[in-house]
Amino acid sequence: MHEMLRARRGAPSLAIWRGEAEAEPSFVLNLPEFLEGDAFNIEAFAGAIDDAVAALTLLAPEAFRLVIGMADLALLLARLDLDYGSGCARDTAAMLAAFLTARADLASASLSGKEGYRISVYAPLPEACAIPGLAEATAVARRVALKQERRRHQGLTGIPPAGPVEALLGIETIGIAAPLAPLDGAGHLAHWASARLAVRGVNPESAVAAVIAGDDPFDTPVPAASRAMHDAVAPHLHLTPARPAMLACRQPAKPREALPDRRSGYTQKAIIGGHRLFLRTGEFPDGRLGEIAITLHRESAGFRGLMDAFATAVSLGLQHGVPLEELIESFTFTRFGPGGVVEGDPAVAYATSLVDYVFRHLAANYCADYELAPAMPESEDGVVIADPEPLLPLELPKPGLRHPRRPVLKLVG
Repeated sequence: MHEMLRARRGAPSLAIWRGEAEAEPSFVLNLPEFLEGDAFNIEAFAGAIDDAVAALTLLAPEAFRLVIGMADLALLLARLDLDYGSGCARDTAAMLAAFLTARADLASASLSGKEGYRISVYAPLPEACAIPGLAEATAVARRVALKQERRRHQGLTGIPPAGPVEALLGIETIGIAAPLAPLDGAGHLAHWASARLAVRGVNPESAVAAVIAGDDPFDTPVPAASRAMHDAVAPHLHLTPARPAMLACRQPAKPREALPDRRSGYTQKAIIGGHRLFLRTGEFPDGRLGEIAITLHRESAGFRGLMDAFATAVSLGLQHGVPLEELIESFTFTRFGPGGVVEGDPAVAYATSLVDYVFRHLAANYCADYELAPAMPESEDGVVIADPEPLLPLELPKPGLRHPRRPVLKLVG
């Protein structure tokens, strides 16, 4: 074990080093360290598997289940010039897992007596493998292991939980996981990214230029690649690791539905609290709302720019299938100035902001069945005035009463 640790080829879990009891003793094999030049040392890998089974059995003879796994698969694939998300990379990883399991079964069978656990039929081998001789070595190990019929342990291979041993071995990615980015946590180029550039003869300056140009010289794997790798490797291990979960925010959006070059729609002019606004709409051929444009007058350049960008974002959402009702639910009742009484639009009497007006108008014209509560003005202390009375011209406060200031002025003819 000390010799393997010195070569950074493998090490047992921290509990084994401390002499502590562990329900499932584990051992990690660092795959890239078995690569000598361009060739993967299959004999050294087999010897390390045998040593791992023997060491864990001697140190924990009562354990009926071991977890011997491989790690830093991403760096090995990069040094072999294989894209992590490619089919050849998955077949190579599956072949390594199949060899690991067959060799571990054979080592465990040599330590068992008449009693033990039956060695079951293995899953079919993958069709391709980028490591010469590994497919033949796996077939031989399987054939010899099946002749033994029984092994000492119920299970031997899997993906051990991450721990300090990986850091001791210099492992960058745990188990069969995909690399997340070409940079490590310190902002330096990750080992797998450096290996990818080296094997392809690309210097860092050229890689930076490619990134600036919008290319990915590292071929960083997409999130779905981890799931595909798991599905390829899991059938060849005794203890199947949990399948990586996909985040809901990573689900692909609906394809963008383009509007026709000549589209129908209308322009609505309105005055909200004394501020003039033009709302333009664009429709799909079936009459659904597909885009909006908001034009303001006498506002600052920054505010006009924000409203223009907001209208563009809403239009993109509509064209990607976002329901208009969800947008109405999110943006109505937004309260910021300018806001107030609405003039020029009979469908909306009052709006708490320009954004609130836009979506109230859209709800009235494109969602006839959508019920929306009316907006109410607020007093200066933030209290909503349920039914504000009109302020008549030349009206004076009554003696002894404090007349509250109203944020809006309604002229009654």
